[in-house]
Amino acid sequence: MAPRKKLILTYVDSLRTDMLERAVAEGRAPTFGALIERGVLVRDCVSSFPSVTPVACAEIATGRGADEHWISGMNWYHRLERRYVEYGSSLEATRAFGVFRALYDLVFNMNLAHLSPEIETLFESLDDAGLRTACTPFLIYRGRHRHPVSLDGLLRRAVEATRLHFRHHTWGPAELFYGDLYASRDVPCKSTSIPGVRDPYAACCAVELMKEEGFDFLLLSLPDNDNYSHRHGPEATVESIGRADECFASLVEEGGGIDAFLAEHALILMADHAQTDVRRGLPLAELLEAEWSVLQPSDDRPELAQLAVSPTGRAAHVYLLPGRGERAEPTAVGARLAELEGVDLVCRLVDESGAQLRREQPGMAPRGGEWAVVERGGEELRFRPGEGVEDLRGGRWELAGEPAALEATVAAGRLSSEAYPDPLERVWSALTAPHAGDFVLSLELGYEAVDWGGTSHVGGGSHGALHAGDSLGPLLFLGCGPDSAAAREQWTLRDVAPVVREHFGLDPGGGGAG
Repeated sequence: MAPRKKLILTYVDSLRTDMLERAVAEGRAPTFGALIERGVLVRDCVSSFPSVTPVACAEIATGRGADEHWISGMNWYHRLERRYVEYGSSLEATRAFGVFRALYDLVFNMNLAHLSPEIETLFESLDDAGLRTACTPFLIYRGRHRHPVSLDGLLRRAVEATRLHFRHHTWGPAELFYGDLYASRDVPCKSTSIPGVRDPYAACCAVELMKEEGFDFLLLSLPDNDNYSHRHGPEATVESIGRADECFASLVEEGGGIDAFLAEHALILMADHAQTDVRRGLPLAELLEAEWSVLQPSDDRPELAQLAVSPTGRAAHVYLLPGRGERAEPTAVGARLAELEGVDLVCRLVDESGAQLRREQPGMAPRGGEWAVVERGGEELRFRPGEGVEDLRGGRWELAGEPAALEATVAAGRLSSEAYPDPLERVWSALTAPHAGDFVLSLELGYEAVDWGGTSHVGGGSHGALHAGDSLGPLLFLGCGPDSAAAREQWTLRDVAPVVREHFGLDPGGGGAG
């Protein structure tokens, strides 16, 4: 049997299929165009929910949803520690929670404490099989190799100025490059942690690894398109897609041109989510403060708050807190959320009697039998795993209520929704995740939840909602994966990790060698 090709999983943050195809048609992305001509393109791969980068990256790296990988958003409330976790929604939000604490959560806790220890990442599976793993800056990187922090540039100056101790090691793939924080080997690449200028660094590190035959599996992260789309809107991203194409072209050039490169490398090119235009910010915490006490970013008395509010792009979590004194009444909170301008879907869990399920600890209550509820425009749909309708991925669900709440139709026992792709599995996973809010919101098109720094992307683009505009992106296979996009009726991010594992002869679910 011929040796397996090295595999490069290339992820372009916020890449929309229509904009990728426009960039190719206009001659701005010739390398991506050449790959599309030779590969199998899925135009509508479904993201996570919330469709934000931490959740999506965890799904890509593990093949599991938030109910299993445990990462719930850009911002979420930690019930045990009685505090918010903030992964960097904006510089202003980072400052509101404290730069060091937010950085610590992003760099250390996300992978080593927040990501479930009960499941394997791609890096762990491949490391255990003796394969050489590598990663350029990507949020989920947990592997079997220990790396010391190597502060450089702006981060070193910031840490020295504040006299903070930042000495922890981390665990990642054999080769780990993470801007100013980690570098597993010396490379002549200018590191940076500044959003919008990170693609050239990632590509440079990848080229250096290619020169040294330094990997069997490389996750190449090209994140700058996301920052550009946030600032200028998704319709302007032909420019940033062109820049990403130039960066990837440097790998192809190092590989001897497109044919020689593909003779040695299999490839997956994909997005984590898409973006839609933002016209208005929704100050969710401010609106709820009119009726309840809402936990603040640096609250000295968290035990007194009635609600915690976690904006996460075009979605949000709202938590019912077990604080001292009068508690927020769930029905009243749900009714208020449903009537807010800009809120599209209000999602929650109820017990068998229909009473709101409120969680005071991470994880689900042990009783079982819960229903997920989605409310939209006065219509309500309840569902849970069970015998009944089948979704496009073969999952089976028990339904009660109006599928129109998700603009879904049921025909011949199968449920589908063009407006909200893969809605039942995504909402169920989001609601049953250990750190999910008691309410999970998806916002109407044009709206974004204002983050805790008072920032939104009005005039630009954003993502996070269950809506198709936020959720569908391209997924391209060359030298691995299916022979046709029709191999699955609906592809999701959860399908990527099994393809990678299978390419290397491993159990697609995360087990050992096959």
